[in-house]
Amino acid sequence: MSADKPAILPSMLHMKCPNCRKGHMYTNKSIFPLSEMLKMPEHCPVCGQKFELEVGFFYGTGYVSYALSVALFFINLAWYWAIFGISAKDNSIFYYLITSILIVIVLQPWLMRISRVLYLYMFVKYGKGTTLNTEE
Repeated sequence: MSADKPAILPSMLHMKCPNCRKGHMYTNKSIFPLSEMLKMPEHCPVCGQKFELEVGFFYGTGYVSYALSVALFFINLAWYWAIFGISAKDNSIFYYLITSILIVIVLQPWLMRISRVLYLYMFVKYGKGTTLNTEE
């Protein structure tokens, strides 16, 4: 990896453009207000990469969000079982389900944003996306 190429994982977690890994993908860095949580500029402010590659492109992020939610359920199962244990003899399975559902509900705004980021990273590779010529 070259010295000037930003690492992919921090770029994803900071929700940066997949093409240049420098421009912000969302107009607000925070998820609040929730009504403006998914607002994105049309193009990356740094390199000009178009964020919505085609009409309805982000409908596929529902599948990514679903996969992340299921993964959270299993991660929650692992730590919950390791700390508290889950048994069929008591109500611990219900406590686990309630805890998992609450965690997914609380993290849902972040999951929606990161699923868009992951989905776009699947289709746009670093330095190979579309750019706008600003020198003209």
